Amino acid sequence: MARTVWDSTVGKKTVMAVSGLVMLLYLVAHMIGNLKIFFGTEEFNHYAHWLRTVGEPFMHYEWTLWLIRVVLVVAVVAHAVSAYQLSRRDIKARPSKYVHKKPRSSYATRTMRWGGIILGLFIVWHLLDLTTGTVHSGGFETGKPYQNVVDTFSTWYGNVIYIVAMLALGLHIRHGFWSAAQTLGAGSRTRDRALKTTANVLALLLTIGFIAVPVGVMTGVVS
Repeated sequence: MARTVWDSTVGKKTVMAVSGLVMLLYLVAHMIGNLKIFFGTEEFNHYAHWLRTVGEPFMHYEWTLWLIRVVLVVAVVAHAVSAYQLSRRDIKARPSKYVHKKPRSSYATRTMRWGGIILGLFIVWHLLDLTTGTVHSGGFETGKPYQNVVDTFSTWYGNVIYIVAMLALGLHIRHGFWSAAQTLGAGSRTRDRALKTTANVLALLLTIGFIAVPVGVMTGVVS
């Protein structure tokens, strides 16, 4: 039954919708945590340490954090694979171009695929920069996330990569949230306007919230 559901277009869209909503919940929590950087070094570093001790003593040190990471990896892989396979299925169903060359969909819809690729590459860079420190500039300091964030956004390329990725994220969420609602049966004539408004508000708040951190470093508010 699971294979039958996965092989169907509806099944892939459902997997894509559910995995997207899981990642959206994480992004909301992640953005709120990021904004703690405006309360100073001690507050932000304490928050980062708390993430590693959540659930103690029932959960061992970092177990909860690793559980969250595993869920996110599964969600990202499921989302990417289903998106790729749906894209290939669309191309096979329509191998020739449409007669009308004028785009009939929104900018966010037409850039969903490229936005997904940009976000995928950004996730890799972000982990190598602020989690492992592999590509971090200025000397990565374990246990000092505040200083590491300031180092990253003290470079022009760190700001460019992050801001471009967050703009792509905003467009992705704007279309993805509404699309997920339709796939899961939440859409209707009476609710479509509310869903689209919610998608726009979520996309705007998350984009502004994430970009506020590099802007804070660039302007000296965070230093």
